[in-house]
Amino acid sequence: MQKRFRVNVDGRDFDVVVEEIAGEGVSPLPSPAAPLAAPLAAPVIAPPPRTAQPVVAAGAGDQVAPLGGVVESLPVAVGAAVGVGDVVAVIEAMKMKTEVVARAAGTVRAIPVAVGQPVEAGTILVVLG
Repeated sequence: MQKRFRVNVDGRDFDVVVEEIAGEGVSPLPSPAAPLAAPLAAPVIAPPPRTAQPVVAAGAGDQVAPLGGVVESLPVAVGAAVGVGDVVAVIEAMKMKTEVVARAAGTVRAIPVAVGQPVEAGTILVVLG
């Protein structure tokens, strides 16, 4: 059985023909009083990925990330001597690079992060002793 309809879309009229089909896998449409679809469940939002280095309380010689981002470079090595104001790490966040400078002079004792690693604000980047 065919039915003819006129549909108006954006001010333009279209004549359409709709044909009723019957057979396997075809179910009738719900009545106008019935809802067309079940209500949607609340979306499931995955938590943000965790960084590899948990944020811990920083010690006196620890140089920490001032903001969250990705470690772009670590221009120091374990055993290197650094002075106040020397760049010990570079963090990239939203295409902006932030240099992390040594707050005290000392020798690099450890570097608990790696280039390319995501970090949160407060993550220890370099340990000075």
